[in-house]
Amino acid sequence: MKSLNIDKSNLRYKTMIGVGAVGTGTFFKLSGSHTLGREESRSGHYLGQKDYCKLHIIAHYVKTLAGAEFKVTPISKVGEDDAGSKLIEEMSEAGLELNFMKQSKDSSTLYAFCFVYPDGSGGNLFTSDSASSQVDTKSVANAEPEFARFKNEGVALAAPEVSMEARMKLLELATENNYFRAASFLSEEIFSACESDILNSVDLLSINLDEAAAAVELQIDENSAANIVETAIKKFRSKNKNILVSITNGRNGSWIWDGDSITNLPSCKVKVMTTAGAGDAFLSGLIVGLTAGLSLKEAQQLGTLAGGVAVTSPNAINKNLDKNTINKLAEQSNHLQISENVQNLIKE
Repeated sequence: MKSLNIDKSNLRYKTMIGVGAVGTGTFFKLSGSHTLGREESRSGHYLGQKDYCKLHIIAHYVKTLAGAEFKVTPISKVGEDDAGSKLIEEMSEAGLELNFMKQSKDSSTLYAFCFVYPDGSGGNLFTSDSASSQVDTKSVANAEPEFARFKNEGVALAAPEVSMEARMKLLELATENNYFRAASFLSEEIFSACESDILNSVDLLSINLDEAAAAVELQIDENSAANIVETAIKKFRSKNKNILVSITNGRNGSWIWDGDSITNLPSCKVKVMTTAGAGDAFLSGLIVGLTAGLSLKEAQQLGTLAGGVAVTSPNAINKNLDKNTINKLAEQSNHLQISENVQNLIKE
């Protein structure tokens, strides 16, 4: 796999430490395009695809794109079962640092059931009592020496599907060691997150449109995407005036707030195999782009390309996503204006 053309002497950061769930799952393709109802029974069939959790997806892509010298350390737990052992093996093969990946004797590996509509969109159901649910403040505190080792030179990622307390501990250590702090929240938790003080410890908030709508209690079918984005950003800035914001909306592109203005970019025109993991690939592009010295607007371009490559795989991690596949997509995406700085990162 080919990493980006990053000048190692100009790296803003040297490591990413993240906390979140690690697990696996399967995909089920629904018959019919209408939204699944509360009491509805619907036919469909299983797909030969594999799902992964957000922390694993982002860690994999960041490591691949940033290269061998950039350390990526996930903090999480899987079960002492076949699924957990296979995930550990995959993460090791990707070059991730696994000192803080533990296997639990008491709980099984997180499992997700992913339902997919005919257009490739869909959602996830996942087990809430998995090994990942045991990730706590102590799990994160164990990594304190690792944070200190890269003081002023790290990225911290607080990903969902582990306790809010564990994520807050990670952001606390990141703040103490002057890390760039990125975070995501699920739709079911983002409103309460906004009401707490946690956003004061976040530099980059990365969410999707559904999560943005939940934060400001708006209905997607009753409001334009632009209105939801603007209203959500206004709320986030009222909690943290310096916060940067990324909001994705699948095939309809993305928005970023860089502290001065909102920039909207369309998505890449590709044949979509699944949208699972697309937003995570986008965030990976943002993190690596910022690490390489790009502005957030330029990193949005890289994230858009990464997300475009990601959805061409049937699996939630596209193991073909690297510099070469991103460059190939950029050459085909005439509707996107790619800056010279981004082109230099991805050129052959």
